Amino acid sequence: MAAIDVIDEYISTLPGTTRRLGHAEWGITVAPEAAAGHALDVGVRVTDGLLRAQAFALPARSGLDPWVLLHWNRQTRFVRIACARSDDIWVHGDLPVAAVDARSVDRLLGLVVEGAVIVRNYATFVDAGEAARDAADRA
Repeated sequence: MAAIDVIDEYISTLPGTTRRLGHAEWGITVAPEAAAGHALDVGVRVTDGLLRAQAFALPARSGLDPWVLLHWNRQTRFVRIACARSDDIWVHGDLPVAAVDARSVDRLLGLVVEGAVIVRNYATFVDAGEAARDAADRA
């Protein structure tokens, strides 16, 4: 079975909203309860011999340490956390098309979602620390 057919078949079985955007492009919306409280849109496409997935994890904001995100990249496989010029945070992942089967698609998409959840949970942790410092300053 061709890689695009494998990907299409796998994505069609996912819960939530999925859509075929083009010959080799799909969109997936992960429900808020599975994505740290906010819906997560994941784009998937086959291009240049790679299966690529990306998700917008968090808008630009102050207080996050980008070095923490870079350190996390050293611990991941297939996926990485990146910042756009606007300082928005994205999670990206790639696999060679030759390695695509249902299991590898599942792993790639799972790792992209997990990365976005980690970023969102980190932001919640930073917010809680800032709130605690503010409360201590007021006391």
